[in-house]
Amino acid sequence: MNSQDLFALLPVLILGLGSTLILMAGAWRVRFHTLMVSGIVIAALAVAAAFCPPSVTEIGGMFSSGPFARFFTVVWSLLAALVLLLSFRYGAERRFDGGVYCSLILFAAAGMSLLSAATSLVGFFLGLETFTLVFYILIAFDRESVFGAEAGLKYLVLGAVATGFMAFGIALVYLGAGTFHIPEAFAAMLTDHHLRPFALFGWVMLTVAVGFKISLVPFHFWTPDVYQGSPAPVGGMLATGSKGAVVAALIGIYISLGQAVADLASLTWLLSAVTMIVGTFCALVQRNLKRMLAYSSVVHMGYVLIGLLAGGDEGFSAVSFYLVVYSAATLGSFAVIASFSHAGAEPQEEEDIQGLGYRYAFRSAMLTVFLISLAGLPPTAGFIGKFGIFSAAIKSDLLGLTLIGILASLVSVYYYLRVTIVMYMANVEPAHALHPGCRSEYAVLAFCLILVLLLGVYPGPLLDLALAILH
Repeated sequence: MNSQDLFALLPVLILGLGSTLILMAGAWRVRFHTLMVSGIVIAALAVAAAFCPPSVTEIGGMFSSGPFARFFTVVWSLLAALVLLLSFRYGAERRFDGGVYCSLILFAAAGMSLLSAATSLVGFFLGLETFTLVFYILIAFDRESVFGAEAGLKYLVLGAVATGFMAFGIALVYLGAGTFHIPEAFAAMLTDHHLRPFALFGWVMLTVAVGFKISLVPFHFWTPDVYQGSPAPVGGMLATGSKGAVVAALIGIYISLGQAVADLASLTWLLSAVTMIVGTFCALVQRNLKRMLAYSSVVHMGYVLIGLLAGGDEGFSAVSFYLVVYSAATLGSFAVIASFSHAGAEPQEEEDIQGLGYRYAFRSAMLTVFLISLAGLPPTAGFIGKFGIFSAAIKSDLLGLTLIGILASLVSVYYYLRVTIVMYMANVEPAHALHPGCRSEYAVLAFCLILVLLLGVYPGPLLDLALAILH
């Protein structure tokens, strides 16, 4: 690796080395808030470095340094900064080890950036496992949580199984192609524009692994328990960055597949349809806010598959746009939960949030806007995101899948707005003591709110950028 490659890798290096420095600083008992501020500064430096165009287009034959990779590096670095802001009070109250916690958040962002930039199956594996290993720890980071250890163990066991499927799938793809480089691998696996049997079986195994990572049905069973047991800031990052990075990598893979996508169309269609249907019906019966958001994320991954299956510039740019708006609304929802948390407890059950609209009008209104965006109602960014995906699907003659997606979206209005109804249903005292919030939490909420509303009324610049980074 030469100096040009190192410069192209600079944003990830800043995140990785900064993570190491903060971990070492934590060993010297540096104050928790100082470590958090340091982490935010490092994430900001990574964002700044991502705007410096490198002179090479690929790093070591494993990672891209093009506009697409740098765009998602900015997104995941910003996400890490927001999660750290959200953790100021939350982590201090629970006596998190600041050095370890902040270091892990930054390292997760580095892994997500690498995965989004992967042009090799080895790079795909390294990027994915980098942040997956981090989440094994972060999910169970709150030692006093009743559900934390259980959530961490479930994610660990199922994650290890998924890693095994991925390793075998990559091995089969290599057997059929003789290379790990994704564009060359899929080109070598084609016979008369169809995938060879070994390659097809390898892709099925990769699909199982990816299905676990982004909670596709029937690989979604871990999701509600893990979301419920995770600390709220970690849950926000798990629901957005970890899934978004995998989807970003899938965009590159689907572009490389070319006409071979036809061999996978039936499987992708089925996964998308079943994911939306099952996720919707499971979300309908949830009375726990975190578990509802978990099944909600399952449904949203079904929407994303529609865009991937539609393909082309319109489909892939719609998915890129959707990842940003989905991340803003979902992180905002988890931020509201974190801002209300107090004395080690989080408001998750319906009795915990009953009457919040009267007691905490500002944050309750924010949560309502975020849920409306997830439901895909105007004038929020979620409406534009879903419209883009469904429009691309209709132009690709995916009428049946589009109809299922629209129906799932209509049904989702019920379980999203039910939360709002509960908050405003009765002017009663909350079942548990809630925190009035702090400035760092309000900063995260304001950022997510502005993004959701601004992209809902003025989506043009981001839509144009999402199209431009594909070339």
